[in-house]
Amino acid sequence: MTATNYHAIRHLLNQQKASLTALATSKEPYVQTQGFASEQGAFPLAPDIQVEKTTIGGIYGEWVSAPTIKADRTILYLHGGGYVRGSCASHRELASRISRASESRVLVIEYRLAPKHPYPAAVDDAVAVYRALLETGVDPKNMVVAGDSAGGGLTMALLQVLRDNQEPLPAAAVLLSPWTDMTASGESIVTRKEIDPWLASEAMTVAPKLYLGDADPKHPHVSPIFADLHGMPPLLVHVGTDEILYDDAVRLVDRAQADGVDVTLKVWEGMWHVFQAFAPLVREGQEAIDEIGEFIRKKWAVGVEC
Repeated sequence: MTATNYHAIRHLLNQQKASLTALATSKEPYVQTQGFASEQGAFPLAPDIQVEKTTIGGIYGEWVSAPTIKADRTILYLHGGGYVRGSCASHRELASRISRASESRVLVIEYRLAPKHPYPAAVDDAVAVYRALLETGVDPKNMVVAGDSAGGGLTMALLQVLRDNQEPLPAAAVLLSPWTDMTASGESIVTRKEIDPWLASEAMTVAPKLYLGDADPKHPHVSPIFADLHGMPPLLVHVGTDEILYDDAVRLVDRAQADGVDVTLKVWEGMWHVFQAFAPLVREGQEAIDEIGEFIRKKWAVGVEC
């Protein structure tokens, strides 16, 4: 990544951070909007990428496929956006790169969003889609669940529901800058407040209220750092050093390791929240995606028993 790109992107993100801070302290914070699509969906797709609209489990989604895919390999992708924003459009380009790197087709879904649809709507939708995929013949041994930010937390909620109901688990899960603590108790919320170019610490206390409704912020489905993680499939967790949710990722990994989970943590120096979405401009973003692809392909090659 060139210094010009690095500083230009951080400047752009800082402008958005100022807007997020203003929203978080306003009387109507985080009004649900489609504007998020322009934040991460501005990059055009490569011409060889195929996008197929679908409805599965009653939820709208898009199959995003690179020409390198193997027909029997599937990734269910749960987008980020604080449970109040995000869409297929906002994550289509990122999904296309993951598809190419992993040789897998990627299903991005539009689960219901807060505040109109608070918890557990998003969890219910993720579970419904996963079950519907199995009903269509998808082999869970050939499926990976992935998500960024809130989508990372949602991934962990989905895995808990499946495990607790003794349903087949996917071969692995990939979490990009996962949001795992609705109590905002991680020290990095404060200690990395100034160096995080994008996320506002104020948002970590306001946004959860919109999603939680009357739910306990320590419920393991909304804050998986408080969950029993025994029996989870192998996990790959990515986080940047320059994000306030750094501790959300690290503490989740610590908890998973303590519960005997096969978990790999990769910390990216100088990177911000879900920097992989900026892969067209940031070399580290593509490097991270290549690593994700390698992790997933190895799971297919080994044939992990779940």
